[in-house]
Amino acid sequence: MSADICGENVSLRNILNSIRCVTDRVRDGESSASDGAFDLANFRGALDQAVKAVSHEATKLSLAFSKPPLPSPQDVERLSESTMKSVLSLSTVYYWLPKDQGVNLRRQVRDATVEVLEGVAQLVEVILSSPLQSLSQDQLTSTGSVWSACDHFAQLPQDNKAAVLMVLSDQIGVVKDAIEEVEQALTETEDPFSDVLDNDQGPRGNQDTYWSEQDLLLIGPCRGLMMAAAACLRKLTSAVKVNGDVTTAQNLAQLDDLADITKEISPVWPSWRHC
Repeated sequence: MSADICGENVSLRNILNSIRCVTDRVRDGESSASDGAFDLANFRGALDQAVKAVSHEATKLSLAFSKPPLPSPQDVERLSESTMKSVLSLSTVYYWLPKDQGVNLRRQVRDATVEVLEGVAQLVEVILSSPLQSLSQDQLTSTGSVWSACDHFAQLPQDNKAAVLMVLSDQIGVVKDAIEEVEQALTETEDPFSDVLDNDQGPRGNQDTYWSEQDLLLIGPCRGLMMAAAACLRKLTSAVKVNGDVTTAQNLAQLDDLADITKEISPVWPSWRHC
């Protein structure tokens, strides 16, 4: 391996390690409380610009290693520096968002940021492991994954109210899926629990191919409970849409509490979700 290629690999490995460190800090780090002068609209503008910069730099990096001649060590160094600069800018902007703007909003922005950073790290890793002077399918896929993760920022909620409504929508989907699975299971002739029970629980004896009388007595109330949960979630969603307020810290905290409470619905019927 030539000295030039070794130099390129060193630069790329350094940036890979740095991106992973930044990703870990974003995933686990905390922000400080705002001083009351935080402008959410300005934050979103800065975040969008930072994400576009990461997407642009990832594209440049991928194109540089897509065909011969390979970039010189100096070019690789410049590409690495500009890519790292965009990564640091994105993580810095993310840290501007304080928790008192809403835990659910910050959580969704954090997850989207981590997804982008992990995508860039994966792209660098693929470039390092791909044959020289060739554009691999893995590199194309990794580049597309970065673009997709960056595009996801356009779907992020604008404030904590919107973030909580997204949580409620997800929980409604959980309940809806559970109801559909129950109804589908009732139409099956084979053991409805064959894919739910662990192997070490043993067979169900003469209940292997039908619903037992005990099962049927239980399934009705369970389905009723699910239907009631779905109705409550729909009413709660309507109430949040109409009355949800993000102008005070107390109201923001109440919205987060509502989201946390609704998430408790999911473990109620984990077997139906095959969790």
